[in-house]
Amino acid sequence: MFILGLIYFTLLEILAPVFGIFTSFILLYYLSSLNRSNIFLALFFLCCNLVVMVYFGLHYSKMEFWEGICFVHFLPLSFLLGPTLFYYVKHTVSERKEFQLTDYLHLVPAVFVAIATLPFTTLPLETKTKMAHEIVNITEDYNLPFNWVTFEQLLYGRSIHVIAYAIVSLVYFFWNKRHLLAKYGIIPTNHRIIQRWFFTLITLQVVIAGTSLGHMITLYFEPFDILGFSSTEVFSESHFFRICGGGFFIQNFFLFLFPNILYGNISYSLDFDSTSTLQKLKSSIARPVKVHETGGDFTQQLTDYLQGHPYIRKDFTLSQMSFDLKIPERTLSAYFNIDLNKTFGEWKNDLRIEYVVQLINTGHAERYTIEALATNAGFLSRSKFIDAFKVRIGQTPSAYIKSKKA
Repeated sequence: MFILGLIYFTLLEILAPVFGIFTSFILLYYLSSLNRSNIFLALFFLCCNLVVMVYFGLHYSKMEFWEGICFVHFLPLSFLLGPTLFYYVKHTVSERKEFQLTDYLHLVPAVFVAIATLPFTTLPLETKTKMAHEIVNITEDYNLPFNWVTFEQLLYGRSIHVIAYAIVSLVYFFWNKRHLLAKYGIIPTNHRIIQRWFFTLITLQVVIAGTSLGHMITLYFEPFDILGFSSTEVFSESHFFRICGGGFFIQNFFLFLFPNILYGNISYSLDFDSTSTLQKLKSSIARPVKVHETGGDFTQQLTDYLQGHPYIRKDFTLSQMSFDLKIPERTLSAYFNIDLNKTFGEWKNDLRIEYVVQLINTGHAERYTIEALATNAGFLSRSKFIDAFKVRIGQTPSAYIKSKKA
């Protein structure tokens, strides 16, 4: 049983990066059109699994090729793990989707490492292979010719860098949540799904990077006790690779347990420009609320509220809207019936159809099915969505999509 278990974990470690790289290309080439955040998730997965593949290749093969060619050459990728994770979290939840100039600053550590390792990476292949042979078979001393830093410092820095970015990503997520609540009074309906996925992803990164850091400490410092166990046992090489292999396999596998991430429902806000959309939504409000009709002018409050697209929630009701805006239901009901000359349900469906029309017009609905469009807009069934769409647009969703492609 022990031998079978060992074989199982070894296969798991070897297959984990291969499966992860395959997943990265699925995200990058197929699903990025559904959710642009998947581009950063794909880059994060790709960097993770390329690094793991190199380290596992080094661990199991002890080949001079891995030691001399791949090991150092892939080291800058380790310093892209944190930034790509942060980019993914930020692009998913932030209202501002465009890449800022300051975002490029996160790439500085990776560029620094690439420059620092140039004295080694630019050596002739024969020289690097000879140095690798001495490391593998004789000295086991990674005293490589780097600029400014040592190989040991880079290994410590790699783990600390990932842990720091995991914490920063989590802090940004909660900061953005508070920002949305303060600005709109609501958070997206898929907030809990996003939170669970981020917690899973970030926790795995902290565990893997923490184990790597512990392993490095045991290599270069005197052993110490951890809950009665020696640090050399807790962070042994075998435990390190088991945890890393299992962690990355879980990370790759868990992605498929969160299908909303793959199908475009993970974003906090729409990908198209919110300003132009807001102008269209204002036309749906029709005209300002008159003070003598409803007891107060809350047009601006309502306009700000609609920026969060609360109407696409399946449980969006007049009572919920009253609670969110702190406006009595009878006041809102009077606004819809007197000022807009429509019921709350008609007004809600108008905004939902406008939402879908904007998705179609901006090209964000190309890979959605009619059922997916209905669900994303908050409709309870496909038939109700089609009926509402025909009433307001004059044709079915399928016909409208075809007309836009013509």
